[in-house]
Amino acid sequence: MTTIKKVQIAPQGPEFSELVQGYWRLGDWNMTPQQRLTFLKQHVELGITTVDHADIYGYYQCEQLFGEGLALDKSMRDQIEIVSKCDIKLCGDKNPDWKINHYNTSHSHIVESVNNSLKRLQVENLDVLLIHRPDALMDADEVADTFNQLKQAGKVKHFGVSNFTPRQFELLQSRLDAPLVTNQVEINPLNFDVVDDGTLDLLQQLRVKPMAWSCLAGGDIFNGLEEKHVRVREELEAIAKEVGAKSIDQVIYAWVRRLPSNPLPIIGSGKIERVKAAIDALSIDLSREQWFRVWCASKGHGVP
Repeated sequence: MTTIKKVQIAPQGPEFSELVQGYWRLGDWNMTPQQRLTFLKQHVELGITTVDHADIYGYYQCEQLFGEGLALDKSMRDQIEIVSKCDIKLCGDKNPDWKINHYNTSHSHIVESVNNSLKRLQVENLDVLLIHRPDALMDADEVADTFNQLKQAGKVKHFGVSNFTPRQFELLQSRLDAPLVTNQVEINPLNFDVVDDGTLDLLQQLRVKPMAWSCLAGGDIFNGLEEKHVRVREELEAIAKEVGAKSIDQVIYAWVRRLPSNPLPIIGSGKIERVKAAIDALSIDLSREQWFRVWCASKGHGVP
């Protein structure tokens, strides 16, 4: 089994495992609290100590489910790094007065969300809190003051963002004394806009490692029928044979990690064998030519 290292994700930032275990589908895994704890212990023993959450995952249920498992062995809290997110407000039965989903980066909402996350997770603090989506009504000064208050209260150690453009990242960073420690963004062979729009360039400049969500494109790479899906799948299958990968998902993780900003891929599976396969991908090194073959298959043309 490939050894997973701890890496510092930003100057003055925390150390994370090279791969992150995502829990956004925890509600679909049909696990008992004991099974949730067992799964957590299994991936921690393999070296994956960083876990990714958000207040809204599972319509506000996934943090609760994780917390129930963690409560069975509270000593596990000291062995993991917990990331969570806030600012998406979901309408529905719990919020019957809202007509649409929307974003909220107000002081009151961020504080309320953190307090609720801590309660659901049954922990005293978060290692990292991310603003989940860019909010057109975000007051950077208000968010910065809120971050400072949460840190002084001992409820959050570090802060970051998710899905922010370079300018949005720079705006919020301009109001903060401590660095934003990550930008969690979508990176996969079907959608890698962040490679072209300056997002990863800025993070590389700042020596901030992105967290990469939806590395497997929600399954479209495996099952999609569009011409683009087929092109990418066939190229990945060819490269998998060349590098001795067991499956194309290993090639995808290697492709994401080949980027010089050093993304930390988030694993979405609740099956420990899939987690182990992702870990084995750490030993796969793609050549520049192999990386660009996937680029060309996705774009549908050669490089300019």
